[in-house]
This record gives sequence, C-alpha cells and structure tokens, in this order.
Amino acid sequence: MLPAPPVIRIDAPGSFPWSVFHERHPQLVRQVLDALPYEPARRAAVEALLAESTTGVLQPPDPGAHDHRQWLEWGRGLWGRPWSEAPFLWAENWFYRRLLAATGFFGPGAWQGVDPFAPFKDAELAGPAVDGELAALGGLPALPAEQRERALLSSALWGNRADLSFGMTAEAGAAPVTGLVADDGALLWAVLAGAPDAPVCLVADNAGRELLPDLVLIDHLLTTRPAAEVLLYVKPYPYFVSDATTADVLSALRRLRTSAEPVAGRIGDRLWEALGAGRLVLRTDPFFCAPLLYHELPAGLRAEFAGAALTVFKGDLNYRRLVGDRQWPATTSFGGAVGHFPSPVAALRTLKSDVVVGLEARVVAELDAGGLPWRTTGTHALIQVHSG
Repeated sequence: MLPAPPVIRIDAPGSFPWSVFHERHPQLVRQVLDALPYEPARRAAVEALLAESTTGVLQPPDPGAHDHRQWLEWGRGLWGRPWSEAPFLWAENWFYRRLLAATGFFGPGAWQGVDPFAPFKDAELAGPAVDGELAALGGLPALPAEQRERALLSSALWGNRADLSFGMTAEAGAAPVTGLVADDGALLWAVLAGAPDAPVCLVADNAGRELLPDLVLIDHLLTTRPAAEVLLYVKPYPYFVSDATTADVLSALRRLRTSAEPVAGRIGDRLWEALGAGRLVLRTDPFFCAPLLYHELPAGLRAEFAGAALTVFKGDLNYRRLVGDRQWPATTSFGGAVGHFPSPVAALRTLKSDVVVGLEARVVAELDAGGLPWRTTGTHALIQVHSG
C-alpha cells in the first residue's frame, strides 16, 4: 500500500476547496432557494447552514435523524471544531447531507422526498442542446466499430461538454479529442474483451446530459460487445447537486425513448427492455452517500464488484473516493492507488478538483508550465485503467 500524503482540507484561502465553500456553495444556495417555493422556516434553515459552513463550527447530527449514529461516528473528533479544519471530501458530504435535511427531504412533512436539485436536472434534460446530441446519434451505426467505440467513450468521458459530445465525436474523420492527460481507452476495451461472460459495473456520476451518454455506452455493451449483464450504480437520494438517482435514470430513458431521432428511440427502448429482463440492473446503497472511500466498501458491495469484468467509475467525486482525496504527487501510480479495489477498474473523469494520479512526469511538467489551473477547471480529462 502506498504511503498516504496529507488529506486535502478547506482551510487555505484562495485554494480550490476553500472556493467551493465560500464561492460555489453560496451561489448554489441562492439557486436552490430561487428554484422552489420553500416556506420561511426552510429558507432560514438553508441560510443558517450556509453561514455555519463558512464561519461556524460543525454541529453534530440531530438525535432524531435516521442516520444519527452513523454520522456521529463518521464525524468523531470533528464535532465542535471549525468547518475549515475538516477534510474537504468529508465536509462536502456533510454539507449536502445537511442541505437535504434543511429543505425537508428526509421529512416528515410535505417536502419529504422532494429533490431540491430537480429543477436544474429537468431543465437540462429538456434543453435544446440535448436534441442536437440525440440527433447526432443517427450517425453512429454507420461508423466503423473502432471509431464508434472511441466516440462512445469520449462522449461518456466529457459528459456535458457540448462541444465534445456526440455531435463532435460521431463525425467521420473528426479530429481527436484534446485535453486528455491520460488515455487507457484501448486497454479498457481489451479488459472487457478478456471477460465476455462477466458482468460490467458502472458507477454513475451526474444526471441529465452526462447520464445520457453513459446509457448509450451501456446499450453498446449490452448489444454489440455484448456484456452478459450491466450493473448501474446510482445514489439512493439526491446528492452533490446533479448526482444521478433511480428517478434520474428513468427520466433519461424516457428522454431517449421519446426522441424524434429513431436511433435514440431504439436505444431507449432496448435499455427499457433490458431493465425489465434483468440484463441492465439498477443498484444503490447508503454507502454512495457516505463520506467514505472505496477501500472502506461494505462486504455486500465488495462482493458485487469482485465478480465484475470491469468496474467503470464516472466523474470527479468517484475518482476522489477511489484514489483518496489527498495531496498525491500527480505521478503516483494509478494502479498503486486503486489496487485495493476487488475488480479491474476504469476511471472516466474530467478534472474538477486537485486530486490526480497516474500521470507521466513529462505531462505534468507541460501542464504546470502553462500556468493555468488545469486540475480544477474541467478542461482536461483522463481515462485510466488498472487491470489487476
């Protein structure tokens, strides 16, 4: 096991973690309160959380909360201390857990189960940009197999980067995607080809426009590769603004099925049927909304992942939980950081936080020499694979 460097914290003014709490969260709170007509008590609770998370101390969970004991344990040694002293990953998880409580999601009451981020997800999924991306799917069947797989993987990687979505990657002769700091795409397909009868696990990240290409990739795995079974893991409840839940998967499937583009419609219908037949299986677990790393997997989840041909982790948050939200040198071995995982692993991630491993020293030197915050702006991405 690699020696662990210091965890990333939120106490350095001007750092990316600091900006999340002092710039991004205030903007998020305003958007949440503008999007739904919460009554004064709910609005006050949300505002109080924002103030506490930027200038106050960590308050322990409500004794009546359903997960009181769990969070009391997860926060041992932190309660009563300033938020700024908490690890970044832990503090973000606690902020969103508290935000859901403040809006009444956990009930009892009229707001129980109401997703505070649903207006953002719904607007994105219904937006005109999605129409263009689904229309571009019409060109996929005509592509040579290798180019089609490259297009599908690029779209799943870049998510809602509209200029690098299906409209770009499905074009015959399109220029290669730029901004990749590591590209193990060929190894990913090779690992899948080496275990055709084993299930494939995909741990989702965001809903909406980022979930759609994930579903198209899954359809390819089920119909063309084909995988015997795909397990799609989602959050048990809304988290980190746009994290995908079961409801979001169903919304995305309906968007595909009702598309005017015949190819998109057929993909949606096949996936719907695959759900009914048990070839596409939706999974969730409270672990996915816990401030824990993947080396702390509960036994049941570990056993599920252990039987996979490959587990694909989407997005930034999953990457942080997979390698550890620490100040790793960027040249740290990816395999060394994820060797704890019980199956071969692939990470598809745009870089939106400081953590990154598995890069060549030459690449890091070139990126650092550019003088831009390449780790946090989403302008760079990676496909990394550890085959075990």
